[in-house]
Amino acid sequence: MRAIRSHDMIFGMGPAGTGKTYLAVAEAVSMFLDGKVERLIFTRPAVEAGESLGFLPGDMREKVDPYLRPIYDALNDMLPQDFIQKKMEEGVIEVAPLAFMRGRTLSHAFVILDEAQNTTRTQMKMFLTR
Repeated sequence: MRAIRSHDMIFGMGPAGTGKTYLAVAEAVSMFLDGKVERLIFTRPAVEAGESLGFLPGDMREKVDPYLRPIYDALNDMLPQDFIQKKMEEGVIEVAPLAFMRGRTLSHAFVILDEAQNTTRTQMKMFLTR
């Protein structure tokens, strides 16, 4: 947690289930509530784990939400659902697949790239230059 507070960019590594996503989201929420950042942006590559899910019905959000579920789970543990929904509608909290980060300016934001090991070199370069 100290590394997150004292550096602009960090990489967290560890085995599955050790709380990497949860701790990063907790620090992001803390900094947001303390007014240290203006926006929270959570992203991850839309990569399936093992079996293919195939076609998913619905609008764009309904299609990508299954990939972003771990981030929503952590957020819902820390903030009331109505607060999250309101801030998402205002564009202050954003959860989106990595593919939608191209061309973005992410100033004054706490940005988490979850499951970064699943990115391609091109995706990682794109993300790191935001």
